[in-house]
Amino acid sequence: MGRDTRYIVTNLEGGRGKHLYEKLYSARGQAENHIKAWKAHLAADRTSCSKANANQMRLMLHGCAYWIWWKLRAACPKRSPWRRAQFDTLRLHLVKLAATIVEKKTRIIVTLPASCPRKGLLLLLFDALAPPKTA
Repeated sequence: MGRDTRYIVTNLEGGRGKHLYEKLYSARGQAENHIKAWKAHLAADRTSCSKANANQMRLMLHGCAYWIWWKLRAACPKRSPWRRAQFDTLRLHLVKLAATIVEKKTRIIVTLPASCPRKGLLLLLFDALAPPKTA
């Protein structure tokens, strides 16, 4: 309701206030959102092991899980709401579903149920994330 005035106090040289706010300050806030998602949706802040090596391994695995979720979300269609969905939403709607998985020598067959509500999106993601075909 009305003007939303923002002020920045900085020692950075050059640049206009609007540029500094939109490109630097807002980007910092986005980085904090990524850290919050990493901690909240992947439980990455849980370092309850008594050994430092075990906690380091746990953090590394959570970092890998974050990268996998990031790639899954980036593979979603650009104009779909899935592209901006939180990781726990993706987990509940795209990963936690009943499917039959058959592992063969040269491929893995995933059979989705006939009534799968997001079958089209899942097939698109399978194609987008499939390893490149060798000639």
